[in-house]
Amino acid sequence: MIVLSNSEAWPGIQDTADMLDRGENGLDAIIYGIEKVEAEPKVRSVGFGGWPNLLGDMEFDGAVMDGDDLRTGAVGAVKDHFHVTRVARKVMEELNHEILVGEGATRFAYEMGFKCSSPLMEESKEVWFKKLQEITNEQNPDMSTRPLAKLNTLITDPEKVRDTTVFLTKDKNNSIYSATSTSGWAWKYPGRLGDSPIVGAGFYADSRFGAAACTHTGEMTIRANTSYSIVMAMRLGYSLHEAVDMAIAELKSLKGGFLAGVVIHAIDKDDNYRVVNVGCEEEIKYWVYKTGMERPQLCVAEKC
Repeated sequence: MIVLSNSEAWPGIQDTADMLDRGENGLDAIIYGIEKVEAEPKVRSVGFGGWPNLLGDMEFDGAVMDGDDLRTGAVGAVKDHFHVTRVARKVMEELNHEILVGEGATRFAYEMGFKCSSPLMEESKEVWFKKLQEITNEQNPDMSTRPLAKLNTLITDPEKVRDTTVFLTKDKNNSIYSATSTSGWAWKYPGRLGDSPIVGAGFYADSRFGAAACTHTGEMTIRANTSYSIVMAMRLGYSLHEAVDMAIAELKSLKGGFLAGVVIHAIDKDDNYRVVNVGCEEEIKYWVYKTGMERPQLCVAEKC
């Protein structure tokens, strides 16, 4: 049994570990842990603590995958609801679809009975407006009709908030699951999807082989199909270490477009794990919990 997550998981990783120790379902456990992260205002890249887009609206992305049957559920650019992994699971269970976005995803969340108070903190709103005043040199910038593309280029993610929360697990039944949740880049262009709701890019799980998930620059892992490539390499007989090395090589081969750092998280069916910081300047940490540990451990990722 194992659960692997990134550093932002601190509000919920212990709860997830406890649930797994009690023999509860792995997907239930990681969604419960992620909900704690989504509700924590100190986590500035996920849920309530996240930053708005250029228009000042919060848009949330999230996904789940069941490695037993390869079913997925994902939502993107959801408004009004920051507990998006719960909504994503409902997509997987209730619809003949894999992903919903925008107005449809928001409508579905309400239809499924999910409610949320204001998803935008007043502090975040004030920082957003101050940044717009600075970049437009206007006291009361009207963003409703202003072209946004150049502004997006000028102030892309000024807070350097590009993280997601990702949880990978194998439970007592040897079932492997993955889940993701994020508010996306600060000040993103409205409607932008990163890799978090894109199956194969930001997440993947197959109980026969393992699972992977990525954080930071989703534009790169979408292009390289990073999470799926790791699991597929293990399916072809490569070790976890070799599979991650192959994915790193693909990321480093990308040319043009927006290039920055990526963090890869991966597990295999034998509870081996690996977390690698590919090009992020800052030190990257992650959480891991395995059968026999007293509590989840905070570790430093490899850097390459």
